[in-house]
Amino acid sequence: MVTQIRPSQLAAWLETVRAHGSPVVLDVREPSELQVASIKADGFELITIPMGVIPPRLSELDPEQPIACLCHHGGRSMQVAAFLKARGFTHVANIAGGINAWSAELDPSIPRY
Repeated sequence: MVTQIRPSQLAAWLETVRAHGSPVVLDVREPSELQVASIKADGFELITIPMGVIPPRLSELDPEQPIACLCHHGGRSMQVAAFLKARGFTHVANIAGGINAWSAELDPSIPRY
């Protein structure tokens, strides 16, 4: 089962998993979406890999590193998080509500689309 966290809970989750390595937020949205709205890395490394190319680029991710997946509303990131868990990634979470919720809960300057 994949852990679900809201954007407002991300900082607390990052602290709980930091003992397992430097945490990553994996943004799985398309490049065109990143141009519309993006987050800034703050207490985590930000990696952007579109969902459709995660399988061939899986080796770019460390299975031991904590990873929180992000998309627009949380659906694609949930699929990626489940994919990672099924492949042995140990500390994986889905950012429920995606960047849309991030804008509402953490940073209203991020455009909602």
